[in-house]
Amino acid sequence: MEDLKRLLRKGSLLLILLCLAVAAGSFYTGFKEDKGRKQPEESWEPAMEISGNAATGNTGAADKGEEPSLAESSREDNDKKGRWEKGYDLPVDENERKEAEADLRGALELTRDIYQEADKGDASNVVLSEEVLIQLKEKLKTMGMPVTGSEPYQVMENWQEMERFLQDAGVGKAGTVLLYRIHRDGGIGRFQYQYDGENLHVLAANMTWGKDETPMPAYISYTRIKEWQYTEKGYFCYELCVPEPPEVSEIVDGSCLVRVRPLPQECREVSEKCVLPLGYQGNNLLCSNWDRESLDKLDYNGIYEYFYGMKYDRRFEPEQYPHGIPAEEFEETIMDYLPVSREEIRQWAVFDEGRQVYRWERLGCGNYAPSFFGTSVPEVTQIRENEDGTFTLTVDAVCQMILCNDAVITHELTVRLSENGDIQYLENQILDDGIFNIPEYQYRTGK
Repeated sequence: MEDLKRLLRKGSLLLILLCLAVAAGSFYTGFKEDKGRKQPEESWEPAMEISGNAATGNTGAADKGEEPSLAESSREDNDKKGRWEKGYDLPVDENERKEAEADLRGALELTRDIYQEADKGDASNVVLSEEVLIQLKEKLKTMGMPVTGSEPYQVMENWQEMERFLQDAGVGKAGTVLLYRIHRDGGIGRFQYQYDGENLHVLAANMTWGKDETPMPAYISYTRIKEWQYTEKGYFCYELCVPEPPEVSEIVDGSCLVRVRPLPQECREVSEKCVLPLGYQGNNLLCSNWDRESLDKLDYNGIYEYFYGMKYDRRFEPEQYPHGIPAEEFEETIMDYLPVSREEIRQWAVFDEGRQVYRWERLGCGNYAPSFFGTSVPEVTQIRENEDGTFTLTVDAVCQMILCNDAVITHELTVRLSENGDIQYLENQILDDGIFNIPEYQYRTGK
């Protein structure tokens, strides 16, 4: 009897394990399918019929040497018609595929020497320095095509050709233009925009360097652009056709924003120095109204890590301060950038007087609600010198995600710039009631 009980227990255990294995397999398959649909680039794969032989794209009837039935042909025609109506995962012409791959291979070979000599570090994911990326772009621009990069405030080389294409398309003139984009890992993207007088499509392809430094195709896709515009500021703003509910359970972002006409050099330099290190999330210096009479509105505990990065040119490491940031270090850093006293900082920030430390909390679900606006990049578009020697910067919040807007808000930031490069922030005013178009700011540690 005991042997029988042990056998039954063993059989039950095997049955349970079998059920768990089946469930895990189903979950993994579903996860891969869902993951493949969430981002446009991940679904940018060549369209292929997968019934029958998936490697060749043949139907089951063709595998057997038979002609496809009328029903099978009808289904294939309906599938193709459905893809063209939806506008994404469109079939890629074989000749255009070969041409795109040949162009990208040639572009990578053109930059091979620079890539091979560049310092790639020890990490598995290569990230090239800004200097190397500039060299790559300078090399590629000799091809005569528009070339841009992936970092903020990029200058598109040969941008006039891109602008001419967009202006022609705006008045209904058909045409084609090629745009190359250099990625941080040294890979290159190729975007062929085609306007037929009615619809605008993009054939997007990407090629990267393999481990043995041989060019490797990453993806290729053909997609219809749902809507687009070329803005007065010189941005090519468009939205790709992407899967929508109920086909997918989450929003797929098909928005793209490409600066075509470059910012003036002075605006780029001031943007990189004064506003890019701050951004619009984790602190409210650029996304609230304040001046020298209302400095109590600022989130000092939030802004500290950004001032720290500007002062020491490295990321803030909270692990060094498990119990809080020492008062003197915190106050000295804040006073470097804002016209406040120690007494005022202690009054307006969250300060532990007993320990003589300031509280700091990492951004998380408890103190930050993610928003598309928070991903915006501040861009200085005008610089005005005032009579007292200060400067007023006109800044646009440029957002690519979902909003696809080259000026979600426009604000005027007044700063004092010293000869040794120091910055002091004096005032920020959001124009045209733009404060009501953005989420209400949530203080990092409570206010």
